[in-house]
Parts: sequence; C-alpha cells; structure tokens
Amino acid sequence: MRVLITNDDGASAPGLAALAAATHAWTKRAPSGQPRELVVVAPNRNYSGAGASVGEVYARSSIAYERHHLEGLEGVECYALDASPALCVLVGILGGIGPRPDIVLAGVNAGVNVGRSVLHSGTVGAVLAGSQLGLSGLAVSIQWVENAPFDVAALLAVEVLDQLIAAPPRTLFNLNVPALQRHELLGVRRGRISTAGIVKAAGPAAGGEPLGDEGEISLRLGSAVPSLGDVSDEEPEDDGALVAAGFASLTPLRSVHEDTDTGADDAVRAALEAVSKHLAAIG
Repeated sequence: MRVLITNDDGASAPGLAALAAATHAWTKRAPSGQPRELVVVAPNRNYSGAGASVGEVYARSSIAYERHHLEGLEGVECYALDASPALCVLVGILGGIGPRPDIVLAGVNAGVNVGRSVLHSGTVGAVLAGSQLGLSGLAVSIQWVENAPFDVAALLAVEVLDQLIAAPPRTLFNLNVPALQRHELLGVRRGRISTAGIVKAAGPAAGGEPLGDEGEISLRLGSAVPSLGDVSDEEPEDDGALVAAGFASLTPLRSVHEDTDTGADDAVRAALEAVSKHLAAIG
C-alpha cells in the first residue's frame, strides 16, 4: 500500500508535516505481510484556491522539483514541485516519482473547505485529480486560527484510512475539523455540502456607482472562508454548521462524471437536433 500525500499550502506548511507524521506512524502499524509506504509530493509554494487546475502544462515540457526535508521523517521521500496540487498528484500517479500510489491524501489545509468552496479548493482538487485515474482519496482541512491543532486533524484523517482503502475505487472523502483539541471535539458526523460560498456578494466599491473604465470591485465573503464565518443560515447537518458546533464533518464527494439523468439526456438530444437543423440549413 503506497500513500501519496500532497497539499495546496506548499511543502513547508505545518499541516502537511502533521499529516505526513500521522500517516508515517500508520504505515508502521501495518499487518504482517502487508507493507505500507509513504511519498510526499507537494507544491513548492501556496496554491490555495487552485481547484483541480494543472496550469499551462502545454507551455512547458518538464516540471522543476527539489527534495524537501520533513523534520523527524528522514526516511520519508518528499518532493517540492513547481506544480499545482492536482498536477503534483498526476505526476505522482503517472510514474514521475516512483511506483504508482494506491491512495491520495491532501492536507491538512489551513482553513475549512465547506460549502461551495469545495469547487475551488486545491486540497479537494488534488483528490479529484487522483480519482480521475482510479484512486480513492481524502481531503482534510481544519478551521483556521493561530496555532491550529493540525495534529488533531491529521490523527482523525488516518483513523478513516482503512475504511477508505476498503471502499470501492474512486471513493472520495472531505473531512473538515474544528480548531479544537481532541478531547474537546464533540465527535464526527456526516456533513452535507451547504450552499455557503467563499464570495457572498460583489459590487462596485463606492456607493453603487456604475463601473467605469477601471477601478475596484468589492467582495463580501460568506461563511465558507478559512476561519469559518457566520453559519446561522445553515441546517444543523450542513458541513459548516457541524464544524461551528464542535463536530468534525465527513462528506463523501463525487468527481466529474457524465450526467446520465433523464432530464439531461433529453436536453442534449434537443440541443443536438437544433444544431443539426442549423447545419443542414446552411449546408
């Protein structure tokens, strides 16, 4: 069992070190005859908000890297790449750094990834990229505060590893943890993705004046921000509300896939018919 760890905060982030340390300890508890190993492949700088982007890969034929040292984990291979989290995962899976991994872990992210922010998260984007190549994955994030207990979130993450490994391929979990010590946590619950977003409103900076040729557009942030904002409009089982209440939230995710629902199929058939008639008319 080979585990690939990445993040979107960069190879020097404390959350990555915490997750690597907890996972390394998990590898040492492997049953006899079932070896476990760990490789860390992370961006060389912060890629927060990158989603599953791989950047302009067509504009270059290689990716710069350097070995990175994780304190206390001298035996663990760790590489810092000039690449987004998703691209780090693709490189790790497709043979760029040793054997193909079996599972992807991403985090521990400094800030929650709840609500619609999962669409933009580089942490979540990393495991989504892995799922496109058949791997299951876990994205783990913690509510941002000064001196956040990353080790608590990392320990919770490895506690679900065995279940994730036993699950069907491409199973994805999103784990969000409040900034609490382990004894303060009220538990872990299945969280629903709320409608909360990072950006709640956008508008001209000054008094609603029409936009000119240049200037600034103001942003008002919602509850899905790293420190977790106002969740008063969320349902109790929504992911942000659970974190605010002192629970860790575990949510199964689904990667990009073809929409085969009847309504979508009817819509695409109608669109194909309309385009075909247009092409025939101008032919």
